Amino acid sequence: MIDPLSVFLLLLGAATPILFAALGELVVERAGVLNLGVEGMMIGGALAGFAAADATGSPAAGFVAAAGAGAALAMLFAVMTQYLLSNQVATGLALVLFGLGLTAMFGKPYEGVKAPAMMAGPLGLNWMIWLGLALVPAIWWFLMRSRPGLILRAVGENHDAAHGLGYPVRRVRILALAFGGALAGMGGAYVSIATVLQWTEGMTAGAGWIALAIVVFAQWNPWGVLMGAWLFGGVTVLQLRLQAAGVAVPVQLLSMAPYLATILVLVLISARQKFGRSGGTAAPGSLGKPFHALR
Repeated sequence: MIDPLSVFLLLLGAATPILFAALGELVVERAGVLNLGVEGMMIGGALAGFAAADATGSPAAGFVAAAGAGAALAMLFAVMTQYLLSNQVATGLALVLFGLGLTAMFGKPYEGVKAPAMMAGPLGLNWMIWLGLALVPAIWWFLMRSRPGLILRAVGENHDAAHGLGYPVRRVRILALAFGGALAGMGGAYVSIATVLQWTEGMTAGAGWIALAIVVFAQWNPWGVLMGAWLFGGVTVLQLRLQAAGVAVPVQLLSMAPYLATILVLVLISARQKFGRSGGTAAPGSLGKPFHALR
């Protein structure tokens, strides 16, 4: 018999890396930047976090290092897109390839090494799960109730108007990218330190792309991101439970289930918007558009 509480606790763990990455990307996109390099920042954080945790014996040090690695990769993206005005889509895709290649090269010495154990918190959940849950209302409050959040949203909606009012568009976007990169790096580190407990090449397995889809699913709302991450986590736990129970379904089909569910949700959202029943928040007006300060 399946215990609903134990399944829910497993769901929280499965959703955590996606939740971190999606919350970070939400802030970035609300600032008007489309960063498709989330997967690259996650895998970079997974390796940096694992290496730091292995060297120090402290998972906390690993997550700090992962945040730094993710933010560093985000700054590379920021220089290319905010100062050199490169195409955001192409630069994000290049960042994914860069992150995957870099970690494949430097991750070889860590293959087969076991991650240090994380301490359990309330209800047996580690403290990163609780941090992820706490970030949801914190980011909502920042975006909806604080003056810096209002400025960030203004920059994302119309960067020319925000610039005309004297807001530092480029600085706001760079800070948003640093924050988003740090959260993506921590999400990647959660996979290597708290989930798989070892380093494996390409271990994020498309989680960054799922995070990008969840931001759209959530219609740029932190609470919607939480629901989307739980949906993905729930489907992931379900397919693992079915595999463990020996259900006569091909393993490949079960492994595809979380991604198929995400695609299905996005298709339904697109259909609702096409027929004028979105009922949610539209994409930021300046999302993905380059900003020219002299214009």
